[in-house]
Amino acid sequence: MKTTDVTALGELLIDFAQKDTNTFEANPGGAPCNVLAMLNKGGKKTAFIGKVGNDLFGNKLKTVIEEIGIDTKGLIVSDTYRTTLAFVKFDETGDRDFAFYRNPGADMMLEESEIDPAVIENSKIFHFGTLSMTHEGVRQATKKAIEIAKQNKAIISFDPNLRPPLWNDLEEAKKQMKVGCQCH
Repeated sequence: MKTTDVTALGELLIDFAQKDTNTFEANPGGAPCNVLAMLNKGGKKTAFIGKVGNDLFGNKLKTVIEEIGIDTKGLIVSDTYRTTLAFVKFDETGDRDFAFYRNPGADMMLEESEIDPAVIENSKIFHFGTLSMTHEGVRQATKKAIEIAKQNKAIISFDPNLRPPLWNDLEEAKKQMKVGCQCH
C-alpha cells in the first residue's frame, strides 16, 4: 500500500518579494513545493525531490519544508551549486515580474543518478512542472522520475508553468511542455 499521497519534483528556491521600492523579503518558493505545502495543510502526506545548495538559503529551505511535514529524503543538498534565487517585483495591477539567479542554480543541476526510486514508488501521485525541463541534466532526471511513476501506476500531474527568461529557446519550451502534457 502506498503511503505518500503526492511526491513532487522541481525547484525549491528563495523568492525575494518586493515589499516597497527598496525592500525585498525572502520567502520559501517554488511551485512544486508550494503545492506540497498546501496539501500538507489539508492533511496529505507529501514528499519532495529536488536540489538546493549547502548554503544559508538551501539549509533554511530544507528546515522549512521539514517543519511543515514534507518528506525530504529526495532533497539533495549540494556543496557544488548554490540555491536558486528569484526576485519578484509587482506592478500596479499586482502582476509579477521575475528575475532569476539560476545560472546555474542547484535546482537545474539535479541529476538522473540522484533520483531515489523508492520516494516515487511509494507515491499515489507524482507532480512536476516545466522548470525541471529547462536544461538537459534536470530534464533527464525528470523523465526518469516520470518513468518510475508510470511503472508504479502513480497518477501524473503536470504544471505547464512558463517562465520565458529561464529558457534559452521558447520553441524548446513548447516542445518540453508537450512532453509534460503527454505524460498520462
